[in-house]
Amino acid sequence: MSNHKRLHPITAISNFLNELKQLIVPLLISFFIGRGDNKEGFWDYTPQIIMTLIIVYVLISGIVKWLRFTYRLEEGELRIEYGLFVKKKRYIPFERIQSLDYSEGILHRPFGLVKVKIETAGNSLKEAEAELTAIKKKDAEEIQKIITGAKKTPEKLKEVTEEFSSTKIIYRITNREMFIMASTSGGAGAVFSALIAFSTQLDEIIPYQKIYKELGHIIQSGVFIVSLLVFICLLLVWLFSIIVTLLKYNGFTTKFADNNLIITRGLLEKRQTTIPLHRIQAIRITENPLRQLWGYATVYIESAGGSVTDAESMNVMLLPMVKKSRINNLISDIFSDYQLEVPLKKAPKRAKNRYIIRELSKILPISVIVAILFWPFGLLGVLLLLPMILFGILRYRAAGWNIEGKQFVMRYRGFLKHTIYIRKNRIQSLGIRESWLQRKRNLASIVSTVKSSGAGKTSKVRHLDAKDVETIYLWFKN
Repeated sequence: MSNHKRLHPITAISNFLNELKQLIVPLLISFFIGRGDNKEGFWDYTPQIIMTLIIVYVLISGIVKWLRFTYRLEEGELRIEYGLFVKKKRYIPFERIQSLDYSEGILHRPFGLVKVKIETAGNSLKEAEAELTAIKKKDAEEIQKIITGAKKTPEKLKEVTEEFSSTKIIYRITNREMFIMASTSGGAGAVFSALIAFSTQLDEIIPYQKIYKELGHIIQSGVFIVSLLVFICLLLVWLFSIIVTLLKYNGFTTKFADNNLIITRGLLEKRQTTIPLHRIQAIRITENPLRQLWGYATVYIESAGGSVTDAESMNVMLLPMVKKSRINNLISDIFSDYQLEVPLKKAPKRAKNRYIIRELSKILPISVIVAILFWPFGLLGVLLLLPMILFGILRYRAAGWNIEGKQFVMRYRGFLKHTIYIRKNRIQSLGIRESWLQRKRNLASIVSTVKSSGAGKTSKVRHLDAKDVETIYLWFKN
């Protein structure tokens, strides 16, 4: 591996497609400019000619970038040389490399290739330390063994070669869990919003005026037809979100080997993420209201490192869909210093009204405006206050905390209910917040932050008893 090696030629195509993706909107605009006009001279085709030249330039630059990129392992370093116009060199010592994450896209699979992302200590906030876009899978495994072996003492080198045979499978998603996860995911709203945003960019292609005219006729035909069309549209979006979730999390498996968690998932794009245990800052159990009906929850780990542009690298899904009663048994051997089954101390009864008032304040101004503008039918807007009162009660019931030795537990609810388990030495900062109204009720809020990319990961429990908050603060201070 000490010789200069190039990435697979498919990298040139990948570079071309990535650059083209960034230019898709201006290219579409230039393609449709003057589309309906009669072409009489050379200059009438100027937008299309410019578009063609841009595409050719992007293709050539993708090829040149591939030719200029080389990598090698030499003298205890991963050495990378690259650059389109100016040649750059990046040398990464093995001891700084925290993990190698693999992914296999549609372009990689037919050729037995993987994309390797190199994560290091003190990683860049915007991107991975380095990335090998397309190399043979056996070369990636060889790099992994060399780097891991270099960190071991001679007595432990044998353990490196036997790493895969000693791998322990912690969790593998079942078909039933996949279906429940896909059908209860929040992806439908995101898909629907994306479709609306995309459609607004295609005024010249989609005959909106004609569609609106036809919709007017349909509306006149009756409320039933309109309701049916809306139902069918939402059903199709929901089914599409299910397909997206199934493709993304197909074959989700969590393994443990050599003090690393190894997570693989995906059908079209197969990804493998490696997280060293020492990078884990906290464990978070998240409960979706729909999934709670079946007793399921999702387990995340907050990881130090990663990049801002890749949220999954710092907020890693460990167990995507698992019975809450099984969580402790599945991960207790790995996270032996965490205690997940602990009783929580709740927010005091006098905090209940504070939670309800907080939620009502979000919707009350809107309800009043609607009631005034559409009197008297606008008074029906008052009905919106009822779900907000219920939501405030649910947030009050969820709030809680616990201190068990050197472990701090926080629980709070947004739409989802989150329970955070943090070791004392992983807490970067712990703060107390008190408003004037809270002081009158002898209440306070507690805020904790753990290490992550950017400004860190913050969790907050509102309206706890002020004495409890002081107890938490003194525990951390001491």
